[in-house]
Formats: sequence, C-alpha cells, structure tokens
Amino acid sequence: MQPSFAPAAQTPVVDLEGRLLLAEFLLSSTDLQASARRAVDWLVAHTDIEQAVVAVADLLSGQILLVAEHGVTSNAIADFALSREDEGHPLIQALTRGEPTYFDRAKGTFHSPLHGPFHAIPLKVDEDQGSQGLLLASAHAPQLHPEAVWLSRILARQVGRLLSRATLAETRFGQERMLLYSIINAVTDPILLTDTEGKLIIANTHAEKLFAAPEDSSEGWRRAVSLNNMLFSAALSTSAMVHTELARRELLLVDPLEGSDLLFELLSSRARDERQGTYVVSILRNVTDLARAKEEIEESYRTLRVAQAEVRDERHRLELIIDSVADPIIVTDPEGDIVLMNEPAERMFTVPPNPDDVAQRRVRANGAYLTSFVSNVLTRSGESRYRGELQLIDPVSGRAAPVEGLAGQILSEQGELIWVVTILHDLTEALEKARLYEQLKEASAELERKVQEATAELAEQNELLRRQHIALEQASALKSQFLANMSHEFRTPLNAILGYTHMLLHGVSGAVSDNQRKSLSRIDSNSRHLLALINDILDITRIEAGRMPLTLTRFAIPDLVNEVMAELEPIIKRSNLEVVAKISGKLPLLRSDRSKVKQIVLNLLSNALKFTASGTVTIKVSQNVAAQTIAVGVTDTGVGIAPEDEGKVFEDFRQLDSSPARGYGGTGLGLSICRRLSHMLGGTIELNSDVGKGSTFTLSLPVKPRRR
Repeated sequence: MQPSFAPAAQTPVVDLEGRLLLAEFLLSSTDLQASARRAVDWLVAHTDIEQAVVAVADLLSGQILLVAEHGVTSNAIADFALSREDEGHPLIQALTRGEPTYFDRAKGTFHSPLHGPFHAIPLKVDEDQGSQGLLLASAHAPQLHPEAVWLSRILARQVGRLLSRATLAETRFGQERMLLYSIINAVTDPILLTDTEGKLIIANTHAEKLFAAPEDSSEGWRRAVSLNNMLFSAALSTSAMVHTELARRELLLVDPLEGSDLLFELLSSRARDERQGTYVVSILRNVTDLARAKEEIEESYRTLRVAQAEVRDERHRLELIIDSVADPIIVTDPEGDIVLMNEPAERMFTVPPNPDDVAQRRVRANGAYLTSFVSNVLTRSGESRYRGELQLIDPVSGRAAPVEGLAGQILSEQGELIWVVTILHDLTEALEKARLYEQLKEASAELERKVQEATAELAEQNELLRRQHIALEQASALKSQFLANMSHEFRTPLNAILGYTHMLLHGVSGAVSDNQRKSLSRIDSNSRHLLALINDILDITRIEAGRMPLTLTRFAIPDLVNEVMAELEPIIKRSNLEVVAKISGKLPLLRSDRSKVKQIVLNLLSNALKFTASGTVTIKVSQNVAAQTIAVGVTDTGVGIAPEDEGKVFEDFRQLDSSPARGYGGTGLGLSICRRLSHMLGGTIELNSDVGKGSTFTLSLPVKPRRR
C-alpha cells in the first residue's frame, strides 16, 4: 500500500551532532558491512525504531543480501532469501518503485526479516539510477520518521560509492567479501577469524554480540564482552597447544544482554596463507540447551536406576512371597513363555539335576498341559479368569499329580494383556478325602443296617442288662467292703507279728539267745518292710481313686525337719554319714498337710542315706519371696542318676537297678508317692543329679494352699 508520508504534527528534534559523527564515519569507511552496521545502530539509538535491516543487491548474482541488522532474530535472517528476478515480491516492487513503501504485516502474506508493520525505503542516489538496496525499518504508524529518510539518503550514497565500478576495480574481492559476510551472517552460530594471538579480524553478527560492545553500551555490557574475549583467548591458547588440525573444547561465556551463562562448543581450525601468515577460524556452537538436556538425561538415568533398584527389590520381595506359598505359582507372558515361578512350580516344570530321558519327557508334558490350560484364558473373550483341572506328573518320582488350576489375566493401565498368573492346587488329598468319604458313606449305610439288626437284639437284652446292672452294683459294694476289710486284715496280723517280735526282743518272755535274737530281728525287719509295702500300695490306690484325705494346718517347717532327722537318727548313726541341716533366715509358717509333708521329706532323706556310701547329706530349707514358696532340698554325695534316667525314678514300681542282684531294696513306690503327694499339696519335686557325684531332690510348696 502507498502511505501518506506527511511529517508528524510535532517535528522531532534533529540531532545534528549525531548526524555529523555518522557522516564522518561513513566518509572514512571502505567496509560496506561496517557502514551498514553503524547506520542501523544509529537509527535505533536516535529514533523509536526497534528493528532495522540493510539489504543490498548483489550486482553479479542479482540476490538481495542482508548486510546489517538490529533487533532481528537469527531464524529470520537465516530464512531470508530474495532475488531481483522475483518481480512479484512486494519487496522487489518496493525496490524498483524508488519510493518508500509502508507494509502492514497484519495484512501481509509474504516473508520478511521484520515482524509487524515496517517501512521499505529504497537506497537510491538520484532519479536516473536504480535502487541499490533497501532500508527496512519497523514502524508504529504509516508516517515515516525524518531520521529514517535522512539516513536512507546518506546510506544510499555510501552504498553507491562502495559498489561503484571504480571501487570494485580497486577492491577486486569486494563482492566476494560482501558475499562472505552475507553467508557467515546467515549462519546462526558465532563465527570468528582471529590471528594466533586471539586478535579479532572478522566476525559475523552473532559473534559481534558476544565479543564487541557498541559505543553507547552499558558498563555491564562492556564488562561481559571483556570477560568473553578473555575466556575466548584463553581457550584459543589452550587449543593451540594441541597439535591437531581441529580442536574441540567447551567454552563458558556470558550473554551481554541478559547476563546469563551460555555454554558453547568451540571448534578451532588453523588456516595458513603464504603471504598473510596463520589464522585461526573458530566456530562457537551453542550447547546450553544440550548441556541442560544432558543433565536432565543424567537425572532421568539416575531416576531410572533408582526405579530399577526398586523394581529389583520389589521382584525379590515378590519372589520371597510366592516362594512361601506351598502351591505352585507360574507367571507367563502372552506368548505362553514362563517368566516367573516359585519353588513348588520349579519341581514340576524344570528339569531336575542329572535328568534322564524319562524325566525330561515328563517336564515337557507338564509344560504342554500348562500351555494348553493358559490358552483357555486367552481364547475366552470377556472372561479374565479360568478354572480347570490338569493331570501333571512328578518328573522325579513319576507319581501322578492331579491339580486344580486357576489362571487370571493381569492387564496394563491401557488394558493390554501383560501376564497370566496361574495357581495350581494339589488335588491328591482332596481326591483321597472324596474316596474315603464314599467309603464312609458305604460303611455308614452298612452300619445303619447292622444297628437296625442290633436294635432288636438290644431290646431283648435290655432287661437282662438291667438285672446284671443290679448284680454289678451289689458286687461293687462287696468289692469296696472287701478292700476295706483287707486293709484291716493286712495290718492286723502284721501289727501282731511286729508286737510279739518286739516283746521277744526286749525279753518280756524271757531271755533269748543270740541266734534267736538274730532271727527275731530279721522277722521284725521283714515285717516292717511288708507293712511299708502294703501302706505304699494302699496309698497309691487311694491317691488314684481321689480318696486320699488332706488335713491342712499351720506348722513350722524347721520343726518338721528336726523331727524327721530325729526319727532317722539310728539309721544316720549306722551310715557313718555327716547329715547337716541348713535353714536360711526366719521362715513363715507353712499351711499344708503336715503328715504328708513329713512323709515326703522322710522318704527323700531315707533315699539319700540309702544311696550314699560316704560323704555328706544336706537338708537345706529356703524361701522364695517372689513366688511365695518354701523349698526343702535334700542333697547327697551318692551314686547319682544319669540324665536319661531322671524321669524313670518317679514311675510306679520302678528302680533303676531292677536285676535280682540289685544292691538296694525297696518297692519303687516311694518317689512316685512323693511326687503324687506334692502335686496334691500344690507343689513340685525337682531332681538335679550327676552320675558319681550325687543328687539333689527339691520339694517346693506354696506358703498358702492355692485354690483349685
């Protein structure tokens, strides 16, 4: 569109000094790119224009080349391509028109380096000559800024002068250099040509942003540029020390505009010229995003390793769990291959060590049965579980192993089949129970038939049994009376024998000879032994029948111990043993059956004297305050008891030496009666013995009888 280029209502103030300085620079400059760069920087600095581009027409190729830019993205520069032959392009039309053109990009459909509305001002020296380039300047309104008009005129004369044939004749490589600048400026990576000491010779626009600061730049910008030059020179010196044609290394620079760190990959290569010497060509490839991506990848990799470790731990826990299950568990993939199984399953589906052909065939057969079973889950649409029976074979023993299988699908979050889990339950026991149940039913039917047959017989015998019951009750009463009479009848003659023997021994009927006294002593001893035997048997009978009476009284246990020692004093004197009583502290009164306690202590002390040939016998009485018990321990230095025989001494009628030639007498009922009596009194008897060193029998009784 053709805008109106009338001046604005308020004419901007003209910076004459700035115009003079720019004009002096252009007059002294022979570099087209440097002239265009200074021009666009001046325009942006002295106006509200934010973006500016100088494009020059190449006389040889006819291409429109970007010589300088400000505020334009690298992608826009790289994507720009325009030829004079493209007569339909709006910018070519503006170039040939010779007058400024306003473009509203909101309505435009063509590509240009600038975003938004802009002016295209032809660089034309006079009316007779055509335009040699374009000045593209961003615009906020259709009115053209006066400074842009002035700059286009002075820049047109500079472009015309530098592109004139005389200048081209003087500078043979002018076109090539301009083409080179256009090419390296189109590259998005910073490119620099320096000498071996790092002095900058040629740099593209992206390199200038990092290593060159405009005159009106801030102090921070200049410091950043100075730091970048120092870092670049140091990196270039380090690379020069490596004798390689192409050196690579990372270089950390500072963004002068934002102050952020930029990571580049520096690629340096030497270029030698016979006349000019050695140069260094450096390309900086921005790898900031790549380094950040690398860190993210490393972090992701670390996260992946942690996840893998967690998966391994979870799999280990899963294996421990399924191995603890007695039933075989198999996990297969959709193709039917086994991916996991527990130990019971391995016995059925893996080849045992050193297998024979038969075991291998059994394993293959089991695998085929399993595959066929799992396929039922995959072929049944709409069903995620399948239950059925399999006939497997134990690979080692060849025993048939009927099992019930339950297979279920495991799906992913997307609903895809991942695994099939199969649990096999052994049916051998269930089938055996079913067989036994059938046999039980048959036996039950047979029993019912026999019961019916026997019912008639029972009815006939019922009257007979009733009569027999009456007779049995009468017989039981007679038996009880017989036992009562027998206990009296046993003791009456024995007591008479003992009485008359005692009288004869004491000379009541006259003096007796030594031979007669010896015979009477034997009669007295055997009678007392027989009486003790009868008493023991009757005690056992009454204890088993629960008819042993208990008389509870309070008494002092030390008095009871002294009384027992006094009764056994004749035996103690004959044994030539040292018998010691140790009573610790003040003991409470014991509430129990005094006669039963005395019977137990008397029996324990008698046994200690009987089975101890030499040494000492100690009776120790102590109290356990916490347990509220009193303990009476009898310790001897006799023959002792082996650990395997300690339980036998408390059995009825049991002696460790049961041979006819045993050295100790007795019925074997004493310790048995002692243990039974201690239990009746709420206490215990414990034995601690060592063969050849002696034994300790400890009676523990509660201070107060416990309620039952």
